[in-house]
Amino acid sequence: MFHSWLDRWDERRAQRGEEGKKTSDFVLDAERAFPGAKKITTIEEFGALADQAVADPTFFDAPSVSDQGFERLDGWLKFPSDISTDFEQNNVVSAKITESGSFDQAMVIFHHWNASTRNRQIANFFSQRGITVVEIAMPYHFERSRPGSVHADYMLSPNLGRTIQSVRQAVLDGRKLIRWLKSEGYREISVLGMSLGSWVAAIVAAHDLAVSKASLFLTAGSLADMVWTGRATRSIRDSLEPGVDLTDLRTAWGPLNLENYAHNLARPGLDLHVVLAKRDRVVLPELSQRFMQRLKDADAQPKILELNCGHYSLAIPPYILLAGLSLKRFLSSAHFGRSGQQFR
Repeated sequence: MFHSWLDRWDERRAQRGEEGKKTSDFVLDAERAFPGAKKITTIEEFGALADQAVADPTFFDAPSVSDQGFERLDGWLKFPSDISTDFEQNNVVSAKITESGSFDQAMVIFHHWNASTRNRQIANFFSQRGITVVEIAMPYHFERSRPGSVHADYMLSPNLGRTIQSVRQAVLDGRKLIRWLKSEGYREISVLGMSLGSWVAAIVAAHDLAVSKASLFLTAGSLADMVWTGRATRSIRDSLEPGVDLTDLRTAWGPLNLENYAHNLARPGLDLHVVLAKRDRVVLPELSQRFMQRLKDADAQPKILELNCGHYSLAIPPYILLAGLSLKRFLSSAHFGRSGQQFR
């Protein structure tokens, strides 16, 4: 009975999230996705460029390491993004810093898609336990929102190229923030990603050796599969279907598929923590389990917590409390990684 109510609660929350969302044009836009790419006209050409990006270990590296322009004031940090987009406000990154009074550990939080508020309770909880929390605004969210837009429909959309550009921008912004935190003297850097933010956090952790712990809430490997099957992305699928099928989309969004970075995520020096929802209809459990198996096949040892709730109901008690306590234990635990080869 309780879980039937929970499923209905999640469905109502999903319906509210759909309000105002409309289908839009399917667009390739490869020039946005792949720096230096020429204009292409077919999904096959786009897929070829995507395959090259997957094979390129520098695709998520900053085009030029310029760590100037950081401004800190009254608990806020602002700095220029390394990717320039059509909207000026999206080119300035903002982050809320909740200090702990210690330089032992800092945690960067990457929020979920269409987040409307930052995670003040999480920030306060961990800052009181010696962990400085930095809540970064991902592209087209919060202070970076596109004028007149109700949803962050430019970060995840049927525009294949802009979606890749936006996730890549989020990754570069996160890595730039982490370099600043290290320069400020923070010794251990952790990342926490929620839903879409878990894709960003995982790519950051896979490519940045400064990250020693990564916690991924409501995650999976293939972003293409998540969009195609998920409850929250029906309008995107409806927009995509006239132009591509799921096989095309998997190839096109290969650079955003975490399964392609499983060996990086299994690197020595990185601990993984994952929270999954067994009743999730946004990130389907079978997609999450496939990613967990891919990690294990790569010899990663993720600490996994599975809760009998849905995607949205993870945010309500008792599930959010259980997830928070699991995260607290993970962040306070000693590193248990293995010695061996280093990855980019």
